[in-house]
Amino acid sequence: MRKFVIGLLLLMLTGLIVLVPSFAGQEMKVGYFPNITHAQAVIGMSDGTFQQGLGSGVTLKKYIFNAGPSVIEAMMAGHLDLAYIGPNPAVNGYIRTRGKLLKIVAGAASGGASLVLRNDLKITSPRQLSGLKLASPQMGNTQDVALRYYLMSHGLKPVQQGGTVHVLPVPNPDQLNLLQRKEIDGAWTVEPWVSRLITEARGVIFVDERSLWDKGKFVTANIIVSQKFLKNHPVLVKKWLKVHVELTQRINEDPERYQKILNRELYRITGASLPERILKQAFSRFELTWDPAMRTLFVSADRAYRLGFLGKEKPDLKSIYDLTLLNQVLEEKNLPPVK
Repeated sequence: MRKFVIGLLLLMLTGLIVLVPSFAGQEMKVGYFPNITHAQAVIGMSDGTFQQGLGSGVTLKKYIFNAGPSVIEAMMAGHLDLAYIGPNPAVNGYIRTRGKLLKIVAGAASGGASLVLRNDLKITSPRQLSGLKLASPQMGNTQDVALRYYLMSHGLKPVQQGGTVHVLPVPNPDQLNLLQRKEIDGAWTVEPWVSRLITEARGVIFVDERSLWDKGKFVTANIIVSQKFLKNHPVLVKKWLKVHVELTQRINEDPERYQKILNRELYRITGASLPERILKQAFSRFELTWDPAMRTLFVSADRAYRLGFLGKEKPDLKSIYDLTLLNQVLEEKNLPPVK
């Protein structure tokens, strides 16, 4: 037995035997939204791609969410290890825990947000938004900040701040109904609701948010990981990111096929699917990616702070990202690193 152990050690030292870490019995708790901007998660969890990439020894538990704050609460309670989430909830979670809860480890989606107005208003300039009722999905969320900053940059303010524009927090499904009934004049929202407002409520895009950013790119969804899980299980996080990159490539290379797969899974989760024309429209206005578009998150967070959503002190976000594992994956695939 002693000779066997010595021989095994010698083989390990010479590199002839490599010990592969075992993940038998390890759980990985993952959260995401039934949303097209979380397409990699929706598709990869439904068809077993992520499970295959992690290995059969890992028990993958999935949790479906409809709001970013709920994701942060679950991660704070230790019920979530990794999640797909919008930029503002990620920033809020990071600030609330003084930088101790999470790290952004990759991007997931860019673009897809617009200000859609009623087509009978004939608005031609930002100043004409004065007096209108404009909706955003939730006060302080990513699209709400974009709307309020756009108004501020054109000399306008919400009524609540002594201005002339009614800014109303309205969930996306209700935006559609209210715009159809002309009870609101428009909404700053994200796909697929932009396409639904255009197709089903005959709205028109007044501001495509891509036009406000360099090269038309801005962060819409990221991947966050709890710092505890990232520290204890970096190999699993890297495996996840490898699959995420591969899925992003596959979907972008064959969008028609994967849009159908995505739509079937959305129907399974929510009981509703999207008409094909709306799905195609939506995918034309955003892109799936692994690049987190870091600069745009910092700019968006600065705007949220200036609008009074992030407290009295300007937040320090310089350590919110950890792209080490993502760049390792990209290097191994001969892809450009994220800088």
